[in-house]
Amino acid sequence: FRGGAELLFDGVKKHHVTLPCQPEPWDIRNLLKWIKQNLLKERPELFMQGESVRPGILVLINDADWELMGELDYKLQDQDNVLFISTLHGG
Repeated sequence: FRGGAELLFDGVKKHHVTLPCQPEPWDIRNLLKWIKQNLLKERPELFMQGESVRPGILVLINDADWELMGELDYKLQDQDNVLFISTLHGG
C-alpha cells in the first residue's frame, strides 16, 4: 500500500499474506473482500467502492497495471505481488 493508502491499514505498507484454501482459485475480486475483512482498519469507503477499489487507487500486479491483467477476474498465482497506490491527494 502506497501513496497514502497505507494509512487505512495502520500505516503498514507491506503485508505478506497466505490466503486460505478454497474450492475455486483466488482472484482479485475475492482478494479485495479478504483484504476488507482482514487487513483494512478504517474508512473502507476510501479504499473500496462496491466490490472493487475506488477510482483513484492504482492497482499493479507484478508491476503491471491490472487493467492489462483482467482487473477483478485476474487469477492470483503463488508469489504474486499486488500493489495498491492511492493517487488521491487532499488540498
